[in-house]
Amino acid sequence: MIYLDYAATTPLDRRIFDAMLPYFSDSFGNPSSVHRLGQRAEAAVENARETIAACLNCQPEEIIFTSGGSEADNLALRGVGEAVRAQTGRQWILTSRAEHPAVSKTAMQMHSLQGFLLEWLDVDEHGLLRPETLDAAACGQTILASVMLSNNEIGTINPIRELAAVAKQHGILMHTDAVQAAAYLPVNVQELGVDLLSLGAHKFYGPKGVGALYIRKGTPIHSQLTGGGQEHNLRAGTSNVPYIIGLAEALRLAGEEREARTNHVLPLRDHIIGRVLEGILDSQLTGHPTLRMPNHASFVFKDVDGNLLLQLLDAAGFACSSGSACKTGNPEPSEVIRALGLPLAWALGSLRVTLGKETTTAEVEQFISLLPGLVEKARALSNRG
Repeated sequence: MIYLDYAATTPLDRRIFDAMLPYFSDSFGNPSSVHRLGQRAEAAVENARETIAACLNCQPEEIIFTSGGSEADNLALRGVGEAVRAQTGRQWILTSRAEHPAVSKTAMQMHSLQGFLLEWLDVDEHGLLRPETLDAAACGQTILASVMLSNNEIGTINPIRELAAVAKQHGILMHTDAVQAAAYLPVNVQELGVDLLSLGAHKFYGPKGVGALYIRKGTPIHSQLTGGGQEHNLRAGTSNVPYIIGLAEALRLAGEEREARTNHVLPLRDHIIGRVLEGILDSQLTGHPTLRMPNHASFVFKDVDGNLLLQLLDAAGFACSSGSACKTGNPEPSEVIRALGLPLAWALGSLRVTLGKETTTAEVEQFISLLPGLVEKARALSNRG
């Protein structure tokens, strides 16, 4: 099987597994325990926090460990929304129409169940949110703006630094979902200017089930998981020590190897894009042509059932996606694809191809040699249906 779905998840790097392994057995203590085994585990967790803080250019106490990017997004939106509303009476949440469901569905539930006011910010034809759009929507009753750093479905990189500057001018807080971005983009929170930033380890060769939320010191926020006093009283529950170790090591390696990884995937990505657009009739790139993740190629094909195309690719030995992994099996276009304003005949035929550090030139050549025939087969079968 040739794996071309690295935006959905990545394999665990053996070096990261080796770093995690002792904390499953030899150093298995609970960090909340006062004995030696507990203290050893606590020291490991705090060392991991310091490593992540160094990668993000922040203070260790500004890092909160979570079960993944989705929980980090939930804590950011719900926690800040509740805290700021209680302090100031503000009601509005702003977010783009092209967010991950961990943000968009959270915002929708906050609106429907808790009475927060929600405004969706339109993106352009490339899925990019322009600073002037945020500027026009912000007002004195706005609590928070949440905009992802890079889009998981179409690869577009948003101008977060400029968006954060607009938010600051209006006195509102800025959250960015950097879960997809951290694999290849710098996540220096001082340069980005954000107040909150979400991470998930499994997008950059770490384990599934662990993430982190950066919270700038002084940001009002309420805990969403109550119990013990772990994570500065913001996230109760026994610390997942080996996974936290894995997250820190994965993020450290992502930063250390960023240039080499980018140099590997970027020409392969550009080769795929060029060959697809030249060789397949009625094909279109989705996402920004240049401001996009270096490992990310995504397309729509007119009059093609995207799910059928994925099945044909799977039968031919290729693991790809139609966009967000959360949307697999859904016959409707995702909200991100809808936000681009594509006609339904195009929107239903999406394909996402994402590369990783293990992807080879031979695998890419095999893929692009077979894809045109599979698209035509899917098109014929779709039209017949």
